[in-house]
Amino acid sequence: CGCSSLTSVTIPDSVTSMGFQAFCDCSSLTSVTIPDSVTTIGERAFSWCTSLTSVTIPDSVTTIGNSAFCGCISLTSVTIGDSVTTIGFKAFCECSSLTSVTIPDSVTTIGDSAFLICSSLTSVYCKATTPPAVGFDMFNDNASGRKIYVPMESVEAYKSARYWSDYASA
Repeated sequence: CGCSSLTSVTIPDSVTSMGFQAFCDCSSLTSVTIPDSVTTIGERAFSWCTSLTSVTIPDSVTTIGNSAFCGCISLTSVTIGDSVTTIGFKAFCECSSLTSVTIPDSVTTIGDSAFLICSSLTSVYCKATTPPAVGFDMFNDNASGRKIYVPMESVEAYKSARYWSDYASA
């Protein structure tokens, strides 16, 4: 945490969990390789890594912790693995360069303000047929032209689901 000269990191296969604030505020970090052995990305693990441009969360990960990538203002691309079930509170908050995100059908819970102040986020693809349980202000303060895409057979379920309905259009 706070290693301002660290530019890249490769996590060894022996690691199963990225702990609390592991790489928080590593302002020069542009690249990270997370191995398939990791199952949890902990709270604030990469928060305020302001030079991080892309991240691939492997299929082994089931939980993205609270504020895990909060404040990663250069993050333009994120791939969320197909085993993630929980996206924590403010997980991607203030990722102002993020333009698109695909939420896999494995996700059952998205925390409050998970994508708050993602001002460039214009496309959200949610693959789950059953709307995930979501928190308050999930997408607030985003781009005005933002579109949320859901499975065709699930449109009405999303339009009536708690908090998802806040983003439904006629």
